[in-house]
Amino acid sequence: MKNITEATTFILKGLTDNVELQVILFFLFLAIYLFTLIGNLGLIILVIGDSKLHNPMYCFLSVLSSVDACYSSDITPNMLVGFLSKNKGISLHGCATQLFLAVTFGTTECFLLAAMAYDRYVAIHDPLLYAVSMSPRIYVPLIIASYAGGILHAIIHTVATFSLSFCGSNEISHIFCDIPPLLAISCSDTYINELLLFFFVSSIEIVTILIILVSYGFILMAILKMNSAEGRRKVFSACGSHLTGVSIFYGTSLFMYVRPSSNYSLAHDMVVSTFYTIVIPMLNPVIYSLRNKDVKEAMRRFLKKNFQKL
Repeated sequence: MKNITEATTFILKGLTDNVELQVILFFLFLAIYLFTLIGNLGLIILVIGDSKLHNPMYCFLSVLSSVDACYSSDITPNMLVGFLSKNKGISLHGCATQLFLAVTFGTTECFLLAAMAYDRYVAIHDPLLYAVSMSPRIYVPLIIASYAGGILHAIIHTVATFSLSFCGSNEISHIFCDIPPLLAISCSDTYINELLLFFFVSSIEIVTILIILVSYGFILMAILKMNSAEGRRKVFSACGSHLTGVSIFYGTSLFMYVRPSSNYSLAHDMVVSTFYTIVIPMLNPVIYSLRNKDVKEAMRRFLKKNFQKL
């Protein structure tokens, strides 16, 4: 028998040990975080405050913005503190909470993007019955199911990950408590955890991507049947932002999780994870607002109304 000391605190090593670079990165990521909060919360306020945006499409968009704001807030503040503090520790419970929330919001976003693709299909395939086909009885359960799926997925991985022993190094070569870097420092056999990670993430990715592809397949068929060039332009305008957001989100998530453990690289994954968890939540309000005519008009009305009060 030998004594084994379980880790009760983890050290998040972050992006760099260079003090001067840490100061620069602090201000860079602080700006990104503030822009993320302003962009996403601003979009939520715009959707709630403008009656012309009270439809399922913009309800999904406001929920997506809330997920992005929470996703970024789960990771970025702790990373910002780490840039300026010598103490880069995070407790075992804090690490588990961070992992749980990150998986919850990341998975919820997958389901929401699939639901938004289906919503676009319904709107374009039968616009006259859109309000009936996507009534609150339909889109509210879709939103609830997206969150429920995210929470269930997070519970599975959080329980599985923190059932392992961490008796060696407690240094996590990452910006937050993510599953792969935690598995890398565990002194337990992580084979089952790796199978769980690959199975659940790949299953969720495959199912949601199939829903998106099928939805856009039907949308493409509807476009080909249109005789009006103006009608086609409106459809492309309505779907272009969603396709852009889907491509960026799924491209990085597939690279992060759905691959053999032999290809795992801490340095590369840290960079990709930074983009995935911090940069994408900042980009989404830009992607979904600047290319959307209704959102831009709502923004003009909001600014005009508030400037008149001043």
